Amino acid sequence: MEKSRSIAKIVGPTLIVMVFSEMRFWNPTLYDTQIVPLIYLNGMILFVAGLAIITQHHIWVYGWQTLVTIIGYAFMLIGLLRMLFPEIQKTAFKNDSSIMILEVVLFLIGVFLTWKAYSPIKK
Repeated sequence: MEKSRSIAKIVGPTLIVMVFSEMRFWNPTLYDTQIVPLIYLNGMILFVAGLAIITQHHIWVYGWQTLVTIIGYAFMLIGLLRMLFPEIQKTAFKNDSSIMILEVVLFLIGVFLTWKAYSPIKK
């Protein structure tokens, strides 16, 4: 449980800030001028972050701790896709409203993980 909390203390706030800063209402022109090397670099960072989470936290239990493991695998998958297919990232999600739904879900996951990580431990 303590390992899950320590990783969630990093992943939760990172998800909140990352997703909020990328939301279209906050930064509407962020994706207009992306270049392929930048998408590749972002993919590499996400892949390494996901790999770091998975190597330290590979827990499959019925509880919120599994969400940390799932986030690790999601970061690895998204990073791998951005490294192998950076051109798709430039064109696939230009004005798709489903992206906003995904961003809200990721933001809420970040809030949930932050709450679980920083809330007092019940004995």
